[in-house]
Amino acid sequence: MQRLTTLAIFLVIGFFAQFIDGTVGMGYGAFSASILIGVGIMPALASASVHTAEIFTTLISGVSHWKFGNVKKEWLLLLVIPGAIGGGLGAYFLASVPGNTMKPFVAGFLLIMGVLILYRFIRPKKEVPNSRLSTVVTNPKVSKQRIGALGFVAAFFDAVGGGGWGPIATPGLILTENTEPRKVIGTVNMAEFFITIVIAGTFFITLGTEEYDWTMIGMLLLGGVIAAPLAAYLCKKLPARILGIIVGVALIVYNLRTLLLTIF
Repeated sequence: MQRLTTLAIFLVIGFFAQFIDGTVGMGYGAFSASILIGVGIMPALASASVHTAEIFTTLISGVSHWKFGNVKKEWLLLLVIPGAIGGGLGAYFLASVPGNTMKPFVAGFLLIMGVLILYRFIRPKKEVPNSRLSTVVTNPKVSKQRIGALGFVAAFFDAVGGGGWGPIATPGLILTENTEPRKVIGTVNMAEFFITIVIAGTFFITLGTEEYDWTMIGMLLLGGVIAAPLAAYLCKKLPARILGIIVGVALIVYNLRTLLLTIF
């Protein structure tokens, strides 16, 4: 009975993690990894488990966003190629360091992700009264190099922290490009599928699969698959600001607790 309850909890975690990620473009890995690390799973195994489940959830999410017209196709390769390199390096680095050594650092990183997400959604939008000036300020074009660098950094920290792709890539693109937020969210979700394959594959090679809890991964996966199409559809319907604030606060509180327990 206790095992069934635990599996049901992981199903719910997978559902809400993907629902959050699909609607605001961030949160699946950070949310899931925070909980797994908090219950005692080592950072490398937590990240590996999350990314294994994400292979399928990001595929469903990416295809759903593509179907609903939320993907900016010209950005995909610019994000995917450097992102795959950064993700592979991040996974190799995390797998090479003892779990107990990395745990406080990963919890600290996820805490920072919570702060960034919270800031992203609570900061007031700037309004520029002069229409001509507004065009200059809000319509900068992102260089290919900048998109590539953003993809590399986001994927590296995504692998190391179990989450970070969305919290870094989504705000980075939204803040520097005059594109509808739903297009940024959809593109980031689509690119994440390809990067997740590289990260999960790197963990398979470096860690082996003997310690994986495949039932837990299956529940995370199932919950995410159920939520992905719904989240993609509701991406342009829900008040993303409120949801983003809730995610940020939850990450801060949970990872602060994990960090304090690890240190003291």
